[in-house]
This record gives sequence, C-alpha cells and structure tokens, in this order.
Amino acid sequence: MIIIEALKKMKAGELSSEKLVQDLLAKIEQENPKLNAYLEVFADALKQARAADKARQAGEDLPLLGIPLAIKDNILIGGRIASAASKMLENYHASYDATVIKRLKAAGAIFLGRTNMDEFAMGGSTENSAFGSTKNPHDSTRVAGGSSGGSAAAVAAGLALGALGSDTGGSIRQPASFCGVVGLKPTYGAVSRFGVMAMASSLDQIGSFGRTVADAELLFNIIKGKDALDSTSAELPSTLSVDGTKKLTIGVPENYLITGINPEVLANFRVSLAKLEQVGHTITTINLPSLKYALACYYIIMPAEASTNLARYDGVRYGAYEAGDSLFADYAQTRGRNFGVEVKRRIMLGTYVLSAGYYDAYYGRAVAVRQLIQAEFAKTFAQVDLIALPTAPTTAWPIGEKTADPLQMYLEDIFTVPANLAGVPAISLPSGRDSAGLPFGLQFFAPHFREDLLFMIGRSLEEV
Repeated sequence: MIIIEALKKMKAGELSSEKLVQDLLAKIEQENPKLNAYLEVFADALKQARAADKARQAGEDLPLLGIPLAIKDNILIGGRIASAASKMLENYHASYDATVIKRLKAAGAIFLGRTNMDEFAMGGSTENSAFGSTKNPHDSTRVAGGSSGGSAAAVAAGLALGALGSDTGGSIRQPASFCGVVGLKPTYGAVSRFGVMAMASSLDQIGSFGRTVADAELLFNIIKGKDALDSTSAELPSTLSVDGTKKLTIGVPENYLITGINPEVLANFRVSLAKLEQVGHTITTINLPSLKYALACYYIIMPAEASTNLARYDGVRYGAYEAGDSLFADYAQTRGRNFGVEVKRRIMLGTYVLSAGYYDAYYGRAVAVRQLIQAEFAKTFAQVDLIALPTAPTTAWPIGEKTADPLQMYLEDIFTVPANLAGVPAISLPSGRDSAGLPFGLQFFAPHFREDLLFMIGRSLEEV
C-alpha cells in the first residue's frame, strides 16, 4: 500500500491506522529477520496508531495522520536510541527530536522503528553496519545499497509506507535504485539537518523514500523549509510552480557515461530516455567536463569533514568509553574498539588531507574543483531543465563482493556525488529490471530548489 492510498482509505473510514500498523508489524516480524532492515521496531507503534485513530475520530485531518514511517538510525527521535549503526553509540538515547521528526509528528505520522545503515553513513551497501548488513528484498544474497539501505529495503519490502534517509554522496538515491523505490535528495538547505548526526556537513541532506513519486513528494513537502536551529537551511521560493503539461529539455552528459558502466544499465538508461522523448520531452547532449573529477573531489572533501565531525567521539565527551592506562590510551582504545574498519579508514584519510603539508595539495584543490563543478551546473541549467544519468553504474551486487576492495565500492558513487558537490536536488526513479530481476534506477538533477521539476519528470516516467 502507498501513502496516498492509505490516507484516502482512512479518511473514508475504510481503514484504521491500528489495522494498518498491525499488518505491518506482522510482516516485519516475518521478514525483518531475513532482511535486517530495522535495527529496532518501536514497542509503542500500536499505541501511536490508536492515538492517531482517536484524533481522526475527533475531527483531526493532518496530512500524515496515522501513516507509519521508518526512520534512518542517524536521525534523532527524543527518548529513543539513535546509534548510527555504530558500537560507539549503541546505547545512546536521543534527548530531543530532530527538526524533521518534529515536523512529521506535527503532521500526524507514526514511527515504526529505526532502520539499519552503514556506520555513521560511511558506505554504499549497508555492509558497514556494526549490527549486520541489510539484504536486498529482491534477492537476499545481494546488498540493499547504502548508506540508507535499511530505509530503502523497508519501503521496498512493504515494511513501511515511507521512510527518511540521509544522502551525502548518493546514500538515498543508490539504495532506492537497488531496491526499486523512489529516493529524493533535496537541494542542500531545503531540509533542516538539526538533530541529524553529521558525516560531512557541507554535503549531507535529509530526504525521502516512497513507492511512488507522489509519496516521496508528500514527505518532502512536510519536512522542508527554513529552520532557525540550522543556519544552513534556506527559505524556499514560494512562487515556483510548473505546468504539468510542459515538456522539459533533458541534458545527457555523454562524456560522463564511463566505459565501466554495466551494459544492461546503459541500455535501460537509453530506453527510459527514449520513452520520455516519445511523450514530448526533449533529450539533448551536454558537456560537463569537470564531472570527471567529481569522484576524486568528493573522496577528499567528504573524509576531511567526516574526520573533523567524528573527533568528538572520544569516550570523554561523546560515545562509549574504554578505559586505558593513560588519557591517550583511553582515546585510542575507545575509538579503536568502537569504530568499524571503514570509519577508521575515512578518519585517517580525512586527517591526512587536512594535515600540514598536504592541505593545499589535496583539500584546497578539491574545494576549487567543487566550485568549478558548481559553476558548470549553473551554466548548464541555463540551457536545459534537467540533467539525466543512471543512478548507479551497476545493479545490486552480491554481499561481500566489494568489501575487500574499497576503491571498487567508491566507484559505485560516480553518478550520484555530483549532486551533493553542487548542492542541487536529485531523484532516483525505478526504471525496470535487469535479466536477473534486479531493479534499475534512473536519476535526474534539477536546478537549486526546483524539486517540482523532479516530481514532474517522475510522474511522467511513471505514466509511460
């Protein structure tokens, strides 16, 4: 069931939130041991549902009243554990609600549980979770994608009607692609990050998962907007609207369709664009020469910011504590035992590129390249409405296939990281299956704060 359908049935008195949640909990009990999408299912989910039903009977008509959602484990819900899938925060209980959670609560949403993820959002497969990897609902021998793999798998498997995730370099869009659902990364600043554990503060953005474009759009419209508690959040333009019958010009950066892309992925990309062309949209070739540096640029800036953000987890100020025979030993044992391998790798890489003698050679250059990429996007969006790329160069791979080779894992982000570097919104849309029955994802980028164009092209693709 999708959110829009459930709301209609509840308003018509054909469905109660309690019955909806009961059915979901039964399905979670059956499926989650196999998928590991949820790290925790909240014991009061039915109580929340009954309260929603009473509110509706009393005349309340909130936009998400009684709708059960899944929340990524790095988003704070007051009083509940938020571990970021790390041993470092295994027993941490949030003392307040993230702004996105406040807005969902005000809209009447129900929280089913917290979903699995790569530890501190560092990874592209949810294999880096300290609590086991999430399996793909379409093939349990394969990854669900990451770092928001638990949220994507929960929605795809019908264990939640929608979900929130975070996207630093593709962590909503790539698992959405692998699991066959819609995943939205909004414009940087369109959604408050207050109460969300930071990995790379200039790249992170909170977004939504849904089974349809309409569901992802509904969730976005509720969580978006300026927040006084987040200085990076922005006032969204209120006058932007798009004629639903308008035909869009879609640019394809052929120079960025790398030779390493899976042939089936590329063929699906071409077919999907041809369908859009048949209904009147214009497909044109564009050139974004700086995109070839995007992945290298990202894997300098992101670890640099991550190493800085994770410095606070030392066992004294934040996180678990491991006693040593000196203050340094306390730090070393706490971080050594409670951070996973990938987190340690990125901390070391980030510290290196920020160190004296290497800052200008690496970090300074990466910042300059980022500015070049941003300028190229701005120039290109003066000529086209949207930019299209595959979401990922492959479909979901077998669990364990890439864990021994981090560079191969990093290459999976090649089509998603440009959106985060440029700060523009992007969406991943389901676009069929490969010969093994695994989902493809088609990705679109839009100018800043033009999520409306993404929803428009998404609806157009759903209709063809």
